[in-house]
Amino acid sequence: MKDFPGTINELFRKRVTETPSRPWLFFESDTYTFADADEIIDRFATGLAARNVKAGDRVALLLGNRPETIFVWLAANRIGAIAAILNPAFKAPEIEAFTKLAQPALFVTAENLGSLSANERSTPVVDVKPDDVAVLLSTSGTTGAPKAVAQTHRTYALTAEAFPWWLGLDENDRLLAALPLFHINAQAYATMGSLGANAGLALLPKFSASRFFADAKRLGATQFNAVGAMIHILLKGERRAEERDHPLRIAYAALALSEAEHRAFEERLGLRMFVGYGMSETTFGTVWPRSEPPRFGTMGVLRQHPRLGTINRARVVREDGTDAKDDEPGELWLSNPGTMQGYFHDPAATAAALADGFLHTGDVVRRDRDGFFTFVARKKDVIRRRGENISAAEVEAVLMQHASVREAAVVPAPSDLGEDEVVAHVAPNGGAAIDEAALIAFCKERLADFKVPSKVVVHDALPKTATERIAKHLLR
Repeated sequence: MKDFPGTINELFRKRVTETPSRPWLFFESDTYTFADADEIIDRFATGLAARNVKAGDRVALLLGNRPETIFVWLAANRIGAIAAILNPAFKAPEIEAFTKLAQPALFVTAENLGSLSANERSTPVVDVKPDDVAVLLSTSGTTGAPKAVAQTHRTYALTAEAFPWWLGLDENDRLLAALPLFHINAQAYATMGSLGANAGLALLPKFSASRFFADAKRLGATQFNAVGAMIHILLKGERRAEERDHPLRIAYAALALSEAEHRAFEERLGLRMFVGYGMSETTFGTVWPRSEPPRFGTMGVLRQHPRLGTINRARVVREDGTDAKDDEPGELWLSNPGTMQGYFHDPAATAAALADGFLHTGDVVRRDRDGFFTFVARKKDVIRRRGENISAAEVEAVLMQHASVREAAVVPAPSDLGEDEVVAHVAPNGGAAIDEAALIAFCKERLADFKVPSKVVVHDALPKTATERIAKHLLR
């Protein structure tokens, strides 16, 4: 462990050298060993170099969840270039905005993919350093303005080593990438985690609740990562026999449920679920420690590193810049080597986010005396009404408890009184019909009056950003 690689390139080379014939990547009916993948990556790297792609250049990928996305990503890194895996559902204006920002040297699509692979392997030798940028992660956050997180080889290598340790994974596991490859989760936790553990990686074209467990069984997956929407869809869906007929044993969720919901999910699927917090800007957030009983409703404690020890520090900061007391809300600031280099070609946003030696996450949390963090709200998701601060996340959590609701987003709307009104945007669960008055009454039973939505707006589905967050700026 002392000489664990510091770059993605070195990590993959380690696996090819030590276990070349080990099956690594599983997709549909195809299986790729490390040696198989290495040859394909080399041919793509040769093809990229032949198109004059050089170290530091950006290579944009619009391929979706398929093995070639991973291969071209790693090929770009192999010659020192930067991979930008984009949402294939992007429309022309979104692609134009990213192009203006990142100026990619090449766009790789299904149409030109076949011609990109060279007939021979003659990859240029490039000296890639841990602090070189490996990936650009396109994100619109909550404002809709395009940004690109410049994430480094160091972040991905550290995460590759740490993620299996956080969850208790080893070479006998097979990680299931059900989330989109343009997301930090599928890149850093699933793909890099499989390399770090010398484990398998099972890739799904997309998440489908109706096929999820059959896919997991067919691919032999033992672990998967989920965002909030996936958890709620699986938990609220109709029960199926295959929910317990699969090899899955561990789930990692970027969502803290109530104890009742969490236990119900584990019992229904027959696995153990850990909760954690991370973001495109840093993969070292928080996680439930394996050595302690679950603290339901919390995000866990600071993530540390199995070899390097304590590398992650945090502050919970009041509006005036002073440190909050135990159990007092404040913005979470993090400092660790698994943090982005900055926002690509956006020095102002970078300076605002990386200030005082910390990443300012924009998330309001509470930290208790034992070091466990609880999410309160996005800093910009606090609604001011009747002289009170309302956490949109708290109201959304109540709305999600209603059986008819699949998705919920709470946003402010101006009122005649010069303060915010609370407006709930919801999408129905399956074929359910949402009774707006009944839903407001449901909230009144569970929330103080000033927190209860004054209006409910029903949608077929809520709009999403490229990273599958609800695009609240489109609901205001």
